[in-house]
Amino acid sequence: MTTNDVAAAESKARLDENMARVETLSKRLVQALTHRKGTPPALNGPEPELYAKAAQAYWQEWMHNPAKLLEHQVQFWGKTMTHFVEAQQALASGKLAAPEDPGPSDRRFANPLWDTHPYFNFVKQQYLINADAIAQAVEDLDDLDGVEKRRLRYFTQQIVDMFAPTNFLATNPDALMKAVETEGESLVRGLENLVRDLEANNGELVVRLADESAFEIGENIATAKGEVVYRNRMMELIQFSPTTDTVHEIPVVLFPPWINKYYILDLKPQNSLIRWVVDQGYTLFVVSWINPDKGYRDVGLEEYVDEGFLTAMRIAREICGTPHVNAVGYCIAGTTLSLTLSLLKKRGEKSVKSATFFTALTDFSDQGEFTPFLQDDFAQGLEEEINDEGILPSFIMARTFSFLRSNDLIYGPAIRHYMMGETPPAFDLLYWNGDGANLPGRMFRQYLRGLCQRNEFAEGRFEMFGETLDVRDVDVPLMSIAAETDHIAAARDVYRGVQKMGSRSKTFVLGQSGHIAGIVNPPSKNKYGHYLNDDLSQDFDAWRAGASHHEGSWWPLWEAWLKKRAGKKVPARAPGSADYAPICPAPGTYVKIKAASLNH
Repeated sequence: MTTNDVAAAESKARLDENMARVETLSKRLVQALTHRKGTPPALNGPEPELYAKAAQAYWQEWMHNPAKLLEHQVQFWGKTMTHFVEAQQALASGKLAAPEDPGPSDRRFANPLWDTHPYFNFVKQQYLINADAIAQAVEDLDDLDGVEKRRLRYFTQQIVDMFAPTNFLATNPDALMKAVETEGESLVRGLENLVRDLEANNGELVVRLADESAFEIGENIATAKGEVVYRNRMMELIQFSPTTDTVHEIPVVLFPPWINKYYILDLKPQNSLIRWVVDQGYTLFVVSWINPDKGYRDVGLEEYVDEGFLTAMRIAREICGTPHVNAVGYCIAGTTLSLTLSLLKKRGEKSVKSATFFTALTDFSDQGEFTPFLQDDFAQGLEEEINDEGILPSFIMARTFSFLRSNDLIYGPAIRHYMMGETPPAFDLLYWNGDGANLPGRMFRQYLRGLCQRNEFAEGRFEMFGETLDVRDVDVPLMSIAAETDHIAAARDVYRGVQKMGSRSKTFVLGQSGHIAGIVNPPSKNKYGHYLNDDLSQDFDAWRAGASHHEGSWWPLWEAWLKKRAGKKVPARAPGSADYAPICPAPGTYVKIKAASLNH
């Protein structure tokens, strides 16, 4: 037998082995998909009426201003024909040479073949020409309502992104080259990755962003020392161990969002806000929220306020023997902290010395990038899911946020994971991002309808505990930190809510970067700066134009502000007290409850 015969036999054996694996995986794929419950149609796209309105507006534009539309059509035809002729000439020359103009750069098309190979370059350039034409067609619809146009712009962009040639094997040179190099092994591994992800999420396709086997909560992430000193059905309260001999008298109570887990603030020692606050000499309490199951159907914002915020602050005061706390709220927990402060104002209670808000919205009059998801058709789809399940499953919120950055958080990872057969990276931030939490049905309905859609708190008419709450009731000294490129809580919207708050002492900080990196920005990195401007009487654009830029993290600025409101120094406090004996070490038990296991 010749060497070639041996090689051919080995190749045939590998092919047979891969085909057998494909057959097994295909059966598992079908089995996984049978477990998929499905979501209400409204959550997967807009109501047909939106496209009907767009078609009507396009027809009106054609009737009133045909010259403009004809001009755009001619431009599209001209670009397409010129592109086709140039590709034909390149092929006729017999040389696989790069076109003189390979087209605009786009990181999806990083492989050199997109520019040097006539086939791939033709596909890329025609896709970009089509994408521009579609975007221009939407912008030309002058007769469409502003909100509807914003929604149409979003959904058409999703379609454009979905049909990028990189998302298909036949037009993705990276995937094709990998398949050839591995004799199809990469495609088999990709199919296996796909099946595993479907099996892990009850048949729902949730693209895994990180290697989950690389992390264990409490072992290599969320490792700051402390003790759970209190537990109820809503939260575990963690008091972190001191690292200084003395601490400020007034403790800090930090409320993270309950959409994700608290350990975004303690991923690793180098970027842990929790460790940094403790190292500055503060007694720090952090709430770790329960990951609710269907039994939490009727839990509302009232329970989060009463059994979460008010209880955590009361226990911190009792453990530390002080009448006050300094409170911190991140994202939705910042929104709810403001509700709590309004309630305390109505009740005449003054237990909060100061409040700090991290990327927290209180005025939803401009819904920003979430406009497509806050209209009645999508909201009704969410309520249908809540009525059926009792909770909003974590994957729905995760998917909604991901589609705001679909190329980075959906299509790019899917290409690497399913087409290239690669293992997701061991990246702690992406691991945390995938470790979401379910939301109680009643709570989410209150948040969606009362706060986001009807903007009741900013308009002074949000009802809770028999009180009418108003953002203007928030009158404690406050600092609000927004993030420059935040696509979840836009800085201008955060600023507008702060302007309405009633405090005479308000500091607004604009950090660079986004919703996470703008907050998790340790001084040691010296990576992102921040902007300051004491004049909050102007609109956001004027505030931003007059703001001064400061290098480095805003953390030291915040600590200097906090120190003035934290009281004298006292001996450091070990976690717990006679009345609140430690229950278990940090990070506790609630943080380890996975949403996927609850939804089986």
